[in-house]
Amino acid sequence: MVAVGRWSGLRAGLSVYRDPRILGIGVLGFSSGLPLALTFSTLTFWLAESGISKTSIGLFASVATPYSLKFLWAPLIDRLQFPVLGRLLGRRRGWMLATQAALAASLVGLGMTSPAQNAWMTALCAVIVAFCSASQDIVIDSYRVELLEERRQAAGAAAVVFGYRVGMLVSGAGALYLAEFWGWFEVYAFMAALVGVGMLATLFGREPEVVASAESRALEARAEEFLAARPAFSGAFGRAAAWLYGSVVCPFADFMQRKGWATILLFVMLYKFGDTLAGVMTNPFLLEVGFTKTEIATVVKSFGLAATLVGAGAGGGLMNAVGLSRSLWICGILQMLSNLMFAVQAMVGHSTAMLAVTIGFENFASGMGTAAFVAYLSSLCNVSYTATQYALLTSFMAVARTWLATSGGWLAENYDWVTFFVITTVAALPGLALLAWMGRRRREGQLGSEPLSRKSLTK
Repeated sequence: MVAVGRWSGLRAGLSVYRDPRILGIGVLGFSSGLPLALTFSTLTFWLAESGISKTSIGLFASVATPYSLKFLWAPLIDRLQFPVLGRLLGRRRGWMLATQAALAASLVGLGMTSPAQNAWMTALCAVIVAFCSASQDIVIDSYRVELLEERRQAAGAAAVVFGYRVGMLVSGAGALYLAEFWGWFEVYAFMAALVGVGMLATLFGREPEVVASAESRALEARAEEFLAARPAFSGAFGRAAAWLYGSVVCPFADFMQRKGWATILLFVMLYKFGDTLAGVMTNPFLLEVGFTKTEIATVVKSFGLAATLVGAGAGGGLMNAVGLSRSLWICGILQMLSNLMFAVQAMVGHSTAMLAVTIGFENFASGMGTAAFVAYLSSLCNVSYTATQYALLTSFMAVARTWLATSGGWLAENYDWVTFFVITTVAALPGLALLAWMGRRRREGQLGSEPLSRKSLTK
C-alpha cells in the first residue's frame, strides 16, 4: 500500500508537465537559451578557429554586457505595450514577438561578420544579439512568473531549464556539427530561423492576468499623494512623473524594503561565479588539449545535455525533498567540485572516456544548480513588478558571466590548465560563504529574502 501511495504521488507530481502552459514555457525556454551559446561558447570556438588570442577571447565575454544592464530598460517593458503587437497579442506576448523578430535579424547580421578581418564588427554585432536576447529574457521570465500560480512555479522553473538547455545544445553542439560542413554565416542564419519556434509559442500562448499587490498599490498611492501636493507636478508633467515613479522607482523601492537586500544581490552575483569563470575558457581548453569539433559536439554538447536534464529533474526533486535553502547548498558544492573534474581532465589529456565523466558530472551539477537558482530568483519577485525585479536579479547574476569572467582569458594565458581550473574552484567559495552568512542572518531575523507577495516558495 505504501508503494502504491508513493507511485500515485509521483504520477500526480509529474502530471503537472501535461499543463499546456508548462509545455509552452519549455518552448520559450528553448528560444531563450538559443542565443546565449552563439555569443559565448560557440562564438569563442569561432574566434579560436580564426586565430584570435586567448586574452582577446576572454575579453569577448564582455559582449554580454546587456545581460548585466537589462534592468535599465526592463521598466519600459514592464509597463508599456509594444505598438500594434501589444493591442493584438497583449502586453507580454507583444513584446515577446517583437524581441524575437529582432533577435533573428541580429543573428543573421552576426553571421555575416568575419572575426579574423574585423573583430570589432563581430563584437558590435554580438552586443546587438545580446541586447535582443536580454530583452527577450525580460519578457519570457516575467511571463513565466505571472502565468503560473505559486504551486506550479517549481515546474515552470524546471521546464524553462529543460528548454533553455535544449536551446543551448542546438546552438552549441548543433552549430559545431553544422560548422563542419557549412560556413559560419549559414550556421548563424539557421539558428536565426530556429527563433521561429519561440514565435509560435508566443502566438499560441495566452496572456497572463496580473492583479497588483496591496504593497505595490500603497507605494504608488504614496507617490501620487506626494506629487499632487506639489504644484510643479500638475497636469501632463505630473502624470508623466507619476508614471515614471510607478514604473521605475517603485519596483526597486519594493525590493529595497526587504532586510539585507544588498546582500541578496551580492549572493545572486557570486553564486555561480566559479562555474562561469571556468565556462568562458572551456572550449579553448578542449581545442588545445586536442579534441575535434565532432568530439566536442558529441560528448560536451549531446551527452552533456542528457546529464543536464537529469540534473534539472534531480534539482526539482531535491527542492521538494529538502527545501530551497538546502538545495542551494548541495548544488553549490557540486558545482564547485565539477571544476576540479576539469583539472583532472587537464592532467589526463586527450581522453574521450575521461571527458564523458568530466562533462557528465559538470552538466549534472549545473542542471541541479540552475533549477534551484531559477526557483530562488522567481521566489524573490513581487508579481506587480515581475519584469523589472527579475531583470534586476538576473542582471546581477550576469555580472559574473560578463565582467568578472573576462579575467578567465588572462588566467588561462598565464597559468597552466590545471592551475586555472583549481583557481576557478576557489572562486566558488565566496558565494558559498555568503550563503552560510545569509542563513545565519535569516535565522536571527536580520535578513528577509521573500517578497511581500510571494512567501511560500522559500518555506
